[in-house]
Amino acid sequence: MSAQKDRRVSSLVFLLFCAYSIPRSGSASLQQEPSPQHYFSGLEAGSTSLAFFTPTVSPGAQPFLEQIESSAEALQDYGISVVKVNCPKEDVSRYCGKENALRKAFLFRGIRLIREFPTDALFDVNSIVANVLFALLFNEVKYIETLADLENIENVLKGKSNMVFAYVPATGTAEHRAVMEAAFVYGTIHQFVLTTEAALLKATSHDDPDVSSAWLLFCHCQQATDPAQPCRRTALAQPLTLLNIHRHLKLMGAPLVTEVAEDPEKISTVHLQLGLPLVFILSQQETYEADRRTAEFVAWQLLGKAGVALLSRDLVDLNVLHRSNVALKTPDEGMPIQYLVLEDTDEVITLVEDKNKVKQIQEDEQEEEEDEDEKENNNQDIQDDQVVEAVSRDKKRELPLEHILVLTEENFHSSLSEAARTVVLFYASWEAVSLAVLRSYSEVAAHLKGALGVLLSRVNCWDWPGLCSQENVTQFPTMRIYKEGQQSVTYGGMWATEELSSFILLSQFSCPLKLATMDEAEGYLRGEFPPELSSHHHTSLLGVFSTATSEAREAFEEAGNILSGHVRMGMYFEDDALALSQKYSVSPPALLLARSGGRSVEGIALSKHRVQDMVQMIRYELLDIFPEITVPNLPQYLQLGKPFLILFSAGDISQMESKEMLKLAKGRSQQAFVACWLNLKKTPVGHGILRTYFSSTPPLPVLLWVNLHAGGQVFKFPSEQSITEMNILSWLEKLQAGLEIPSSTLSEEDWKPPLPAYDFFQMMEPSVPEPSPHSGDSPVQHPPKTPGGDTARGDTATREKPSQESTAEKVGSPGRGLRGTAPRLAARDKQGKRHSEL
Repeated sequence: MSAQKDRRVSSLVFLLFCAYSIPRSGSASLQQEPSPQHYFSGLEAGSTSLAFFTPTVSPGAQPFLEQIESSAEALQDYGISVVKVNCPKEDVSRYCGKENALRKAFLFRGIRLIREFPTDALFDVNSIVANVLFALLFNEVKYIETLADLENIENVLKGKSNMVFAYVPATGTAEHRAVMEAAFVYGTIHQFVLTTEAALLKATSHDDPDVSSAWLLFCHCQQATDPAQPCRRTALAQPLTLLNIHRHLKLMGAPLVTEVAEDPEKISTVHLQLGLPLVFILSQQETYEADRRTAEFVAWQLLGKAGVALLSRDLVDLNVLHRSNVALKTPDEGMPIQYLVLEDTDEVITLVEDKNKVKQIQEDEQEEEEDEDEKENNNQDIQDDQVVEAVSRDKKRELPLEHILVLTEENFHSSLSEAARTVVLFYASWEAVSLAVLRSYSEVAAHLKGALGVLLSRVNCWDWPGLCSQENVTQFPTMRIYKEGQQSVTYGGMWATEELSSFILLSQFSCPLKLATMDEAEGYLRGEFPPELSSHHHTSLLGVFSTATSEAREAFEEAGNILSGHVRMGMYFEDDALALSQKYSVSPPALLLARSGGRSVEGIALSKHRVQDMVQMIRYELLDIFPEITVPNLPQYLQLGKPFLILFSAGDISQMESKEMLKLAKGRSQQAFVACWLNLKKTPVGHGILRTYFSSTPPLPVLLWVNLHAGGQVFKFPSEQSITEMNILSWLEKLQAGLEIPSSTLSEEDWKPPLPAYDFFQMMEPSVPEPSPHSGDSPVQHPPKTPGGDTARGDTATREKPSQESTAEKVGSPGRGLRGTAPRLAARDKQGKRHSEL
């Protein structure tokens, strides 16, 4: 029904345009009546007529008569007849009296008078048509005078329909006529609102609009389902004519983003039909959601100027798409589609607004290709830091830092006392990793906005080196949490938004949290205490101590101070602590680990009482038994120095596979290797890993043994066997006996940095594990004598350093950078020679 209505509306407007181009005689449509009695007796219910009553025509009234007679053709298109009524000399009635003769015109619907117009308001055809339609559409077109009136109408329309808001300097103008004619056609689809108040126009615009010109805004209220969300507004950039308004409304009714899966040459949209270009954002399956958000952001910026389509690389087989990330199709017949490589969405917008930009970008790309070979041979030009590359690529974006307090030498100490806890990020504005972390930090600030007792702040050590030196900040970035009367806590984890938010939230509570009763301890294990942490899926760890185990208790408290913000720890040392520990088959001192919201509680005896031993033990015990490997948690498991028994899956693994792998992980052999799995839908980098291990991606699921730390061999579990504990153990025995041939062997050759200055892992602390070997063609190494290799010894994990590569993943945010398209694809060919994924 809506499509049929759109076709009827388009047909009507088209007929109106045609009507204006057909010459007509000046009085062909003017009706004449011999007397008022004859006129009123012939009026039909529902018919509309504009009548003027005249006895004899004086020379001064002649211009008015000519204009009103000329308006008959235009008004007839809207079903309005123009009637000249002759008044007899003896008629002194209301309409023919001396006072009214030719001083007013009257608008009737049937025999009911709708409006009377003074003739000086009907000075030409535009004023006549505009004022007559305005009177007829009085209930459909709202006239407003204040910003409050406009906001009230918007609030009523939100989630229901859209609004067309027009400003005209004065009524009766050509622009006023165009708006009223559009309202006559589209009034059943959109709410039309009109004003002549210049102050109201200025209040609706961020710029300083020219109040001498007419304006029209399309307000997208139908999409504003949240009452607090304002209606987006798109201005008509062309002069207010009926044709331009019709064109604008057609564009506003088109889909914001069109998804296409065919040759762009065959695509035709309403934008191309109306003479506007079409921008294609080239997408891929792995980054579809980010690409979709990017396309929507670009579409809003170009609304009314160009169309935006999301083109799937996976479904269209065109060689040119390999390198390009954006395509431009112009409405000019015979013009080829331009395939381009752009860095960010600002360049896409400039591409549409500046027609010379296409040629400039193509020339720049040609120069880059010519210089590429020369640069490849120059080691000094090789950029092997993905964080630097990502920050440089995103340098045009402004960070939303309004919720983060800027600290200086003058206000640093005074600001620390204003909140219960103050989070301070020390960074250097010139350093790439700092800028990448600052982006995550800004997202944390938005997430924790309004959180009681937490103040987020930052110190630019480039501007205030003395302050950073005073606070003993020796590396960038550094994040600390200050609480009055306590020693500051320094963050030492991953720099992603989720990890930072979790650290700040956990740091609000004592670590360990001292529990006073058995009920509190049991509730803590169930995840009920404190309630602020109930929504965070951390494993709860409870230390249980008797009065005779004070040494272990003190070490546990110190370990809690070290792990504050990273671990949820509680402590119970009341008289009935022995009963609590024995309930879980351990004796004090002991640890109780509550996984999965308290559904499973595991008791662990504390045999070592040194603080560092206890910290390492807690970190190790908190690792999942059968973890899902992701980019953020991979370093934790690499630090164990053990081989990986990893199950690659195209989605969630089946219950049977999960059960069998979990049994295997809990068995005696768990100390020798890490049993884990990787979901390629959640972690698409797994596709690249499998392509490194094999010439092509094998059928999924596939179980692999990968020893990254000794030998680099990759063994593939036989696909014809089912994944059961017994079959896997039998297969591992064959590996131990050297009866299996590796599917491939990884190499360290290409992993080495091109220059010593790029050896970032060498700069890190010795406790951080060596990076995993890069795939390639190094000499084959001998397989290990046992599945665990020489790395099976040592079963404790150490805290990882922040990963620069994972930080780089967090630099982009939805809507601004071309995350799934331009940044990664534009540099894909270059990065492929310099970086490794696992």
